[in-house]
Amino acid sequence: MAEVLKGVAFRYGDNVDTDVIIPARYLNTSDPKELAAHCMEDIDPHFIERVKPGDIIVAGRNFGCGSSREHAPLAIKTAGVSCVIAASFARIFYRNAINIGLPILECPPAAAAIENGDHLEVNLDTGVITDQTSGEMFQAPPFPAFIQDIVKSGGLIEAVKQNKL
Repeated sequence: MAEVLKGVAFRYGDNVDTDVIIPARYLNTSDPKELAAHCMEDIDPHFIERVKPGDIIVAGRNFGCGSSREHAPLAIKTAGVSCVIAASFARIFYRNAINIGLPILECPPAAAAIENGDHLEVNLDTGVITDQTSGEMFQAPPFPAFIQDIVKSGGLIEAVKQNKL
């Protein structure tokens, strides 16, 4: 059965770095809930008050650039974001997102067209992104089945525990 996510878009630009996603001043904890409480606060001070479970971050190029900390995708996931769509991801963020089970999709046309507040539907199995506000549909390359299994398991460690790899 296809995994379909639905949520409201939170739109950001290019080069959103890990220090904006979770400011370094909060890295004295590894508690996911404490990290989530400060997610995106330096770029969007009211993000955590407005984000609802299932919402989707949409961004431009090089999302997650900066340091290699897993805290950034963990803060996003724990804040309730179901998926991040970007024109491109920094390599280390891309890998860390998979490792902690945060769904991500690279789709430059979607990242350029989707507006803040648009209602989205994302089929992770097929990579189809539907902007229900504008009616536009976009095709992102879906992850191969083994990576989808990692993400659906909740991350790499959980996939190993569940003998999915």
